[in-house]
Amino acid sequence: MPQARLLLRYNRLFENAAACETVRGLFAAHNIDPARLDFRGHSEDPFDFYREVDIALDPLNYNGTTTTCETLWMGVPVVTLRGDRHAARVGASLLTAAGLPQLVAEDAGAYVALAAQLAEEVGHWRATRAQMRATLAGSRLLDAQRFARSWRAAVDAGLAQRV
Repeated sequence: MPQARLLLRYNRLFENAAACETVRGLFAAHNIDPARLDFRGHSEDPFDFYREVDIALDPLNYNGTTTTCETLWMGVPVVTLRGDRHAARVGASLLTAAGLPQLVAEDAGAYVALAAQLAEEVGHWRATRAQMRATLAGSRLLDAQRFARSWRAAVDAGLAQRV
């Protein structure tokens, strides 16, 4: 996506010019114009930058958890790759529980294709952005009572097996 930009946010790290230059160099080594990168560090309003984001890419190997939920709450779709351990699968669990399993890729090629597809459909996602909170509120992800009942049933079943 040659017209795309990548916003990287990491609290105070990207307030360090040397860290930003190191990351720019890593991208340049892969023929990606470093001018397409935006770095964000600490902000008084940690949600402010979401107005500039159309699609979030869940980090590979160690998915976002709270960040993924915040991103969805702010109306931004998150593309994730289902990994091979909890830290790399939590994004898939969250998106499935949120009713957005279509944002979960099963392999690296599908992850790239899904991100590119969403970039092509950015107008659709911008239009549904305002509805994302209602979608989340009605999903299993935010259904605390259902979770409590399921947890209680699991605990009761475990206790029954011990007796």
